Amino acid sequence: MSPSRISDFSDNTSSVPKSPPTANTTTESKPRYFGNMNNSLIESKFLSHPEDLGIVAVGFSGGQGKAGVDTGPTELIESGLLTQVRDELGYNLHGHTTVDQYTDLVPADDPPHRGMKNPRAVSAVTRRIADQVYEQAREGRLVLTLGGDHSIAIGTLAGSARATRERLGREIAVIWVDAHADINTPETSDSGNVHGMPVAFATGLAKGDKEEFFGWLKDEHRVSVKKLVYIGLRDVDSGEKKILRENGIKAFSMFDIDKHGIGRVMEMALAHIGNDTPIHLSFDVDALDPMWAPSTGTPVRGGLTLREGDFICESVHATGSLVAVDLVEVNPRLAADVEGAARETIRAGCSLVRCALGETLL
Repeated sequence: MSPSRISDFSDNTSSVPKSPPTANTTTESKPRYFGNMNNSLIESKFLSHPEDLGIVAVGFSGGQGKAGVDTGPTELIESGLLTQVRDELGYNLHGHTTVDQYTDLVPADDPPHRGMKNPRAVSAVTRRIADQVYEQAREGRLVLTLGGDHSIAIGTLAGSARATRERLGREIAVIWVDAHADINTPETSDSGNVHGMPVAFATGLAKGDKEEFFGWLKDEHRVSVKKLVYIGLRDVDSGEKKILRENGIKAFSMFDIDKHGIGRVMEMALAHIGNDTPIHLSFDVDALDPMWAPSTGTPVRGGLTLREGDFICESVHATGSLVAVDLVEVNPRLAADVEGAARETIRAGCSLVRCALGETLL
């Protein structure tokens, strides 16, 4: 598959990170707004250049077994998402000029290890992604990663956490919006698909035993379970429920959203994180009900409406604490028997991203 062009970027950075810049400890008198201040009145708390958006486009599907999710970034970009972000929200776009397929990192033979499928490929690709996210985040930019399956969050969280520690001396909080907890360890997973394990690796609940099997993850890449919040859960494995309870992880299922409403749930989620913590928002499109996002690998009925998903993104943006966004698991090849399925899923994904980046209804 040929790479997709991302036009009019202001740089074309390599995937090898530079030395971290010296932290700027001076107080800036000029407010720092996301994108163009005429479009967003939210001042960024933690970004030195919130008008800049670093793009990481990840065409990778190795964390699960269904073909097509690697085409998600291409379809999102070709639908006009980045043009909208640039022209309507006022962001200066930075990053790579192609959707990366990571073919140089995928071995011809990749047998299971500890039950994990494609472990060498997923480890190598997420390590590269960690560097790509880091090189954008270290500059004080907001980072947008388009996936790809959710295993890529092993890399996005690692890069975001490392850059935030170096630049600000802080840990990141993670808001994980998903139908699934994705916190299986290799030992608790029934499927062996690593897209069901990224939170376990990101938090250190699962550890790599060799460099080629996620052993590259160090303390600088980790996120704390105390700063992790789930929203939208409704299909959680028994082993994952045990992990959530034993570690006291804050999780809001669809039961909580039905009971309290999405407004109150977001208030509780953000109160748990606190207002002094940079936020990484990782949004799996399967958090939405299949009515709104049918073209995804593991759809589960009874999910969020698109408006509820947009509200989550709007609420996180409104905190001023956002430092990174992932949108994953858009698979245009699935639900082909449903008329307009791919188009509606892509439309939903674009809406979520725009809301996270500051688009408002008025």
